[in-house]
Amino acid sequence: MGEWTKAAKVGLFVLIALGASAFIYRFVSRSTGMAGGYTVFAMFKEATGLAPQSRVMMAGIPVGTIESIKLDHGMARIDVRMAPEVTLHEDATVGRRSSGILGEYFLSLAPGTDGRPNLKNGDEIKVVIEASSTDQIMADLARIADRVKIVSETLADTIGSPEGQAEMRNTLKNLAAVTEALNQTVRENRETIRHTLLNVEDITTRSGPEVQQILDNVREITGDVRTLLAENRGDVKGSLGQVRETVERVNHASASLESALQHIDAVSARIDKGEGTVGRLTKDETLINEVQGVVEGVGDFVGGISRLQTIVGLRADYNFVSNTIKSYVELRLQPAEDKYYLIEIINDPRGRTTVEQTDVDTTDPTRPSHYRDVKTTTSNAFRFSLMFAKKIGPFTGRFGILESTGGIGLDTHLLRDRFEIRQDLFGFGETLQPRWRIGLGYEFLHHLWMLAGVDEVFNGDRRDFFVGLQLRFNDQDLKSMLPFTPVKP
Repeated sequence: MGEWTKAAKVGLFVLIALGASAFIYRFVSRSTGMAGGYTVFAMFKEATGLAPQSRVMMAGIPVGTIESIKLDHGMARIDVRMAPEVTLHEDATVGRRSSGILGEYFLSLAPGTDGRPNLKNGDEIKVVIEASSTDQIMADLARIADRVKIVSETLADTIGSPEGQAEMRNTLKNLAAVTEALNQTVRENRETIRHTLLNVEDITTRSGPEVQQILDNVREITGDVRTLLAENRGDVKGSLGQVRETVERVNHASASLESALQHIDAVSARIDKGEGTVGRLTKDETLINEVQGVVEGVGDFVGGISRLQTIVGLRADYNFVSNTIKSYVELRLQPAEDKYYLIEIINDPRGRTTVEQTDVDTTDPTRPSHYRDVKTTTSNAFRFSLMFAKKIGPFTGRFGILESTGGIGLDTHLLRDRFEIRQDLFGFGETLQPRWRIGLGYEFLHHLWMLAGVDEVFNGDRRDFFVGLQLRFNDQDLKSMLPFTPVKP
């Protein structure tokens, strides 16, 4: 009866876990709601940043997902699963876009013209908008560098000769003399220059509304002249006085406009000389270099974030011998295909066990003169893992902290990474023998893994067998929040 009860518990646990996993999968999967839809494809020269299950947007609203990306005659063929209620016409357009500063890429669709034939399942979107690639930008920079090199060589040939050096020396002497004379003039007329600049600034501040008013007057006068000539085509002599008056008003407006333009020229000259805040921004090379350095730093940071993948794993194991359920919450920060950083929190009902050994010498006749006292302590606490993983071929090696102790691991990937053999060696110091765990994993549904294995291989009194489920998916929204996560020093 007891064996039947344990089997019933296992069966009930598996049914509940499958139902919960299916619910979570439908909740997090971007393909939810695409049932009954249709598939179209487009050919791109460049598909960098796009991945299966990426979003397909129309007017900022998700209308489909990327089903697959593959190479077709040197081009990237992207198959898109569209929602059934969305209609595309034969002149529909598609392009690769970035969602923001974080650089997540998605496909942007325009439905086309109403009344044109609709696209059916398997049709091609022929109008593709290609974004500029990194190679094109680098080629443009190379051409600019070649032109700068030509200018530099020409300048070196001009100034590097003895005649050029002599002319440059004379020019610098003349410039120094002119600068000294200018400094002396400024010192002698400092107060006058200050008042003049204040007057120019005040006039410039008022010149904007005055110029607008002058232009309005000119527009009004032109309209009056046109109306006058149209009304007095037969009596031109009778309207000469009115025309003369109108011309005088135009001359007055032109003089006012010329004065305002002179003030604007003076302000432009100050900016060209590097005076004031705007002038410094256009002339100060140090300030320009600092701004350029900041922009390049932001670009490097955003590029790293856009390549980062955040893979979330939710796992639950049933241990047969101890009749307990062990839970895992896992986060993989994967900046590249061949390495990742693992952060894991584990709730183990068996707790954390520590072993303390004490060698005792005694004169008590009832005990041996020398014996070893072994004390085992088990505490109920969460465990955590923090590991670095590197993939070489079909193998992935892991090193770091594993379930709150130092440990190492080795994963073997087979069947296009859908079957895994996981080995963990950790728990040094918890028991007399280290803890060796072997597990098998198979992705029988997309994002859903079935797990089984044996724990505590070396320790027969603690050996246990387990079976479990894991939901593993790439959460792009979590990546978007990482740069804004507060970190305490």
